[in-house]
Amino acid sequence: MVGVLVVLEGMDSFVLLCLLGLPMLGAVILLFVPAGALKVVKVVAVTVSFVVAVLAIYIFVSFDETAGAVQFQKIYRWLPLPGPWGAGDNAITLSLGVDGVGATMVLLTGIVMLTGTLISWNVSEATKDFFILYFVLLAGVFGVFITFDLFFFFLFYELSVLPMYLLIGKWGSTSQFKGFARTKEYSAMKLTLVLVAGSVLIWIAIIAIFFQAGIGTFSILEIQEVSNSAFSPTFQNIFFPLLMVGFGILAGLWPFHTWSPDGHVAAPTAVSMVHAGVLMKLGAFGIIRVGLVLMPIGAETWMPLLIVLGAVNVIYGAVSAMGQTDLKYVIGYSSVSHMGYVLMGIATLNVLGMSGAVLQMFSHGIMTALFFAVAGMIYDRTHTRDTLVLEGMAKRMGVISVLFTVAGLTSLGLPGMSGFVAELLVFLGVFQSYGILGTVLGSLAVVGAALTAIYILRLLSKVFFGPTPAMWESQTDSGSRELLAAGILVAIIFSVGLWPFPYIEVIESGVNPILAMIPGAR
Repeated sequence: MVGVLVVLEGMDSFVLLCLLGLPMLGAVILLFVPAGALKVVKVVAVTVSFVVAVLAIYIFVSFDETAGAVQFQKIYRWLPLPGPWGAGDNAITLSLGVDGVGATMVLLTGIVMLTGTLISWNVSEATKDFFILYFVLLAGVFGVFITFDLFFFFLFYELSVLPMYLLIGKWGSTSQFKGFARTKEYSAMKLTLVLVAGSVLIWIAIIAIFFQAGIGTFSILEIQEVSNSAFSPTFQNIFFPLLMVGFGILAGLWPFHTWSPDGHVAAPTAVSMVHAGVLMKLGAFGIIRVGLVLMPIGAETWMPLLIVLGAVNVIYGAVSAMGQTDLKYVIGYSSVSHMGYVLMGIATLNVLGMSGAVLQMFSHGIMTALFFAVAGMIYDRTHTRDTLVLEGMAKRMGVISVLFTVAGLTSLGLPGMSGFVAELLVFLGVFQSYGILGTVLGSLAVVGAALTAIYILRLLSKVFFGPTPAMWESQTDSGSRELLAAGILVAIIFSVGLWPFPYIEVIESGVNPILAMIPGAR
């Protein structure tokens, strides 16, 4: 490992290109592997995922929080712009780099990618095709987090969404919602249509930004330099809501969230891990990277609405989770609730709240990846997710029960785990913002945490503890690869919970420059 890090240090300017290219390279390699060579397919998938995870760890560890700004920068000229914008060096460029927020999300994606690959070892149907789409999806995710060009940002954003249709439609499962069967095809189509609708709003705003800036570039950093003079308050107030809603749809923003639980439940285990752990974070990240950076006045105007909608997310998601009987639907609505904390933290426009929001994005990503990994283990063994049927599983699945308990206690914010630190920062940030409104909404956020404790503890009691029915007496516990994947996630949860400062310092180095541009930042 040390030798690998030394090699990486000598190629800092290309490390992001490698991070982006490796998943695509893995997909290309798998194209030439015979479909019947399952062991080769899985070894290639695990190898690529491991190398990508090492790169992600290196980027985060090597990020200099004292320097701030954008690091690991590299710009590749791609396509000259036509017409009046083609003069000089104007072109669409693959502009790569990370700030503190991006570095944290890169680390999250690398971890979830590796653990998801390990969990997918048992995929037996069209395994090669599964991993090809899985890698293309994650290449898009990495692209969003490391790109500073609006054109490529949108390209990678779409690349990270569209493979979900095939991954759910082919490898997903039918679910039960309030007694009605929801097929995997229904869930895949619903997810795709809703997210594409959000993408239309985003693309309209991006085109408006390009023409209004008038400097012939899609570069976020260059547009940022002229945003104060080029974007009038009226322009920002009109187009910022398009970005807020467009990206907010992917972040599970109420009332546009309904695609998310269905997608969570129908998706295969690894895709559920990526969906909840990483994909929903793209929406929140887009609000920060594009909305707050390029339209600070519009952000100041519309953030009070976002913080209210975020509070609705928290309460609505928690109450909905309490009424579910499908294990993955409980986790899916819990994700909607916890993403509300992220949206509220962003909307505070203060260092505490925004830092908490980004840390919550990271913590929630790790926690939900663990949740869905364990739910997948249970389903693989029992072939059901019905909490009315699952009882007393701890007797036969002791390790799985411990893993689910860790995820559950993280979700309800137990001190010593990552969820506590992240939610505490968000709570403090919300109470410091918007006066009486902030106090009311902060109180609702705390109530949401209490509701989370109710449905999580009730779920643990019902599914894992108590007498074990005879039908579950023959069940087996987790396998070695599953335990390795879950162990990695558990280690991260405790590392953030017990020693959060390295993460917070990196995050704040990215948050502070953004808040400095917003007139009403608190």
